[in-house]
Amino acid sequence: MLEKIIKQSRCYRKFDEKVEIPYKSLEKIIDTIRFCPSARNQQVLIYKIITDTNLRSKIFPYLKWAGYLPDWQGPQQGERPTAYIIVATNTKRIINNDHWINTDIGIVAQTILLLATEQGFGGCSIGAFNKKEISKIVNAPDFADIKLIIALGKPSQNIKIIEIEDNQSTKYWHKDNIHYVPKRKLKDILF
Repeated sequence: MLEKIIKQSRCYRKFDEKVEIPYKSLEKIIDTIRFCPSARNQQVLIYKIITDTNLRSKIFPYLKWAGYLPDWQGPQQGERPTAYIIVATNTKRIINNDHWINTDIGIVAQTILLLATEQGFGGCSIGAFNKKEISKIVNAPDFADIKLIIALGKPSQNIKIIEIEDNQSTKYWHKDNIHYVPKRKLKDILF
């Protein structure tokens, strides 16, 4: 079952805006991820759930959607996420340095996406965004350092996985409303 969910969990960039994700479903996801491993068990990550249509529309212009598709400005009206989970660090909880925090962020981001997939939704982890503007929009407290935004919704795009040879490009692309994602073969990732 987990293997199937992992293979279904893709980085979706187009959603059906008519399908809302209930706030309680997202709150349950956050309640579940608090049990994820945390380096030094410091549990420095904090979250903000956004489902409000007005807030979503204010956040959207400050997100960068696809590094390999520089001419694409992101999903059009009607294809945008119906929720965001903002992942931040609580800077008051960080002891010494924070070089290990990215590990915690990766663990919770993947877990959020898997839990969303299990519920019939999909998402996209977005690391390129205007932190200053989004912090203002969501009224983030001074101690919240936003690190990642996870866009969520009911996927409305087809994704096709393409196995590639080791010397081929891993750049993804769109064609005819299909998002193609190259993946290396097992033989090329084992050493």
